[in-house]
Amino acid sequence: MGSNGDILDCLIVGGGPAGLTTGLYLARFKRRFLIVDSGTPRAAWIPTSHNIPMFADGISGQDLLARARTNLEQYGKCIRGGRVTGLRKQPDRFIALVEHDDGGTSQIAAKRVVLATGAVDIEPDLPDVPNAVQRGLVRYCPICDGYESRDQKIAVIAYGAHGLGEAVFIARTYSRDVTLLTLGQHLELNEDQRARLDEHGIKVVEAPVESLDMENDRITALHVGGKEHRFDVLYSALGLQYRSDLALSLGAEHDRSGSLIVDEHCQTSVKGLYAAGDIVRGIDQIVVGMAHAAQAATHIHNHCDLPTEDEPGGA
Repeated sequence: MGSNGDILDCLIVGGGPAGLTTGLYLARFKRRFLIVDSGTPRAAWIPTSHNIPMFADGISGQDLLARARTNLEQYGKCIRGGRVTGLRKQPDRFIALVEHDDGGTSQIAAKRVVLATGAVDIEPDLPDVPNAVQRGLVRYCPICDGYESRDQKIAVIAYGAHGLGEAVFIARTYSRDVTLLTLGQHLELNEDQRARLDEHGIKVVEAPVESLDMENDRITALHVGGKEHRFDVLYSALGLQYRSDLALSLGAEHDRSGSLIVDEHCQTSVKGLYAAGDIVRGIDQIVVGMAHAAQAATHIHNHCDLPTEDEPGGA
């Protein structure tokens, strides 16, 4: 599929919700495609998401991904473990350089590429607790699970205007007991921003976290400035690092953060290069990424001049 001289209709980079949904659509369109998945989707870190329709009791990120893979694989084997390390554009195709999980390398040719590589949360610097977000000790999506924390004591780890925005969102939506922890960073806000803090009763603690208490794999208390602070829930809002290097290497339009700017079909400024999911500028939500995938896959199918798999010359 693309590594033995054939040219794929589409190469999908990333096996999170957006990438798997793109694959599902293309499979049902009978297109020739391959997903290269590095196995590190951000969705896997979600303990429970409650705002995905059809899952009234919520669903974990791991369970959601497993279901999506099972659904897709009924159409055939189309997911390969590995990492795309480079992407070149030729007049009629893209060439992807791939390092496979088994240690081998290959080049894959595809008429079109969908980047569903996502983003990585910037981890808070908490003493003796590395990778707190990935381990589920600190949450990162109040839209996903903030409702379950309503009226509780909530801490937001962040600073600057972005941190203020996250704290205000939680305070005006879910709880009137919100504290902004800046981990030793000075919170530089103008008069209007300070007024927003006061309006929503948001407390600010600028001292670094000296130590923390844990119980049953849960952070129960933070020791800051010689005082103990207890919260029911901790959210990290330090921002994202977008995995957009492949697109940027081809000159794709992006904003200052590195997230990609796409058109109504989720095509980037590079013709034939699409993006879906958290890598796209806008709201970072699983259902939004799935919508990106549907748009991109349908546009690819409707503009694909290669035969489908059951037509003469097809795979």
